[in-house]
Amino acid sequence: MTSIASAAIRFRPGSRAVPAGAVHTTPLGYDRADLPVGVRLPVPASAELVHRLSGCGEILVAFEGKLGDTLLALSAVRALVDWLRLRSVRVVIRAVGPYTGLITRTGLITCPTITTPYGRRAVIGDPAGIEQHGADATVNVVCDPAAPPCWSSDGRAHPDLPARHYLVLERRLGVRLPGTAPFTPVLTTAPTQLVEDLRSAGWLTGLTMAAITATSWPERKDYTARRYVALAEHIAERHQSQVRLLLIGGDPAEGVHVTPEAPRRHVQALHLDGVPADQLVDLFPYCHLVVGNDTGLTHLAAMADGGNGGGPPVVGLYARHGHGKWRTGLPHHHAVATDLSDRMHQGDLCPVRDAIAPDGDAHMDAFPPAAVAQVCLDLLNGVRQ
Repeated sequence: MTSIASAAIRFRPGSRAVPAGAVHTTPLGYDRADLPVGVRLPVPASAELVHRLSGCGEILVAFEGKLGDTLLALSAVRALVDWLRLRSVRVVIRAVGPYTGLITRTGLITCPTITTPYGRRAVIGDPAGIEQHGADATVNVVCDPAAPPCWSSDGRAHPDLPARHYLVLERRLGVRLPGTAPFTPVLTTAPTQLVEDLRSAGWLTGLTMAAITATSWPERKDYTARRYVALAEHIAERHQSQVRLLLIGGDPAEGVHVTPEAPRRHVQALHLDGVPADQLVDLFPYCHLVVGNDTGLTHLAAMADGGNGGGPPVVGLYARHGHGKWRTGLPHHHAVATDLSDRMHQGDLCPVRDAIAPDGDAHMDAFPPAAVAQVCLDLLNGVRQ
């Protein structure tokens, strides 16, 4: 069941493979399933890229842009590391920039403390990171979310950005890499003071739900604390238990502010504003459910590994952008999408890049809390996967 009868929105599970014929794709040029790991691809490699990377003793991972774009591009770093390991080449890999702590959690960084160049250097990162750190590099590998197409191979489409980034590098390097879907590296987590403080105050007991209110585009993507509270109330009433709702938002530059709301009959809500992503990643595995718009902290929640290879169900709300592209590809990262989001997904379109005006001005109004609550309840009860 993928539709929600009470609204023009649809549930799109993270575990479902997308057939190549269902969406607009670019053929990869080979069937990955038929090729052994390490074999040369039947499409030509980028000879200059391979030549320059082969002479480097250091890989610098440099992302300076948005959190969400960075997290969804870490699969490109994984592809480069996989290629180096296939070649048995020992290279120093380090990260710089505001996301160094998070990137280190992927296990892809070998020398996070080195600050001086180590031989010839290659830089991989977003356009802002390349501009800041790539001037003296032997080669730069740019991870631009607008660049890689939706690839298809073996009758399957790979719409999520992590798959796109990984496979575009595989093609350019000319070697069948070992990665398989999902291509997203997960982030290791550990108990922190924030978790201990919340637990001691009783916020992580019972049914705990996190809701992402932070967004870089509030006029289009803010679901609002009010709607999240209404969503939690529907869940609590149907689940017949009290919900502890963590409302996560604010700007870390403005400092951390923790503010409880007045208790309701079924919901206790706590505002966690300005908490850095490095701390939030350790909190998400303690939640039973995470709901947010298609923003960086929602992707972060999906990538947080609670120790068993995954975390709680994560539900993204997609009003305008394609739900397939702007997800991690992890099986527990789901989407609730409007008809417009579905069409953007099917045609591999972007409302910003392609200047596609929405059909109306509903935006996040398209998601009635009661309808989203039904999806969440099904996930909590194991009905949807």
